[in-house]
Amino acid sequence: MDTLIGRQTEVLGDVRFSGGLHVDGKIKGKVLTSSEKSSSLSVSESGAIEGDVRVPHIVLNGTVIGDVHASEKITLAAKARVIGNVYYKIIEMEGGAQVNGQLVHEANPSLAQPLDLASGGSEFDELSEARRVKGFTNG
Repeated sequence: MDTLIGRQTEVLGDVRFSGGLHVDGKIKGKVLTSSEKSSSLSVSESGAIEGDVRVPHIVLNGTVIGDVHASEKITLAAKARVIGNVYYKIIEMEGGAQVNGQLVHEANPSLAQPLDLASGGSEFDELSEARRVKGFTNG
């Protein structure tokens, strides 16, 4: 790890880093990294983050209050607590880990976009037509 935030340290504001970051203390702000696919974040059992997290590789055994975006892999250890959604490409979750939000798989995060069925737009029409052609109709 390149950077350590110790148990007695509280950071107020966003943290932007490259390489590796280990958190034993508290961060109140976003945790972001450059677009390096090798950057990693580890949060120990005593570590806590209040804000969104965007890091390719994450090992979490502490608490995150906010959405977590792991563009490569996230490991949720037994003491991990997430209050927010977890967006991931690969996930590993130990027994005891808790997520109070949604788990959202993103095979290619830059291309993933939610389907807006409420707008009645062309996405809905194309999906309905594809299902009809393939025989997937509801009556």
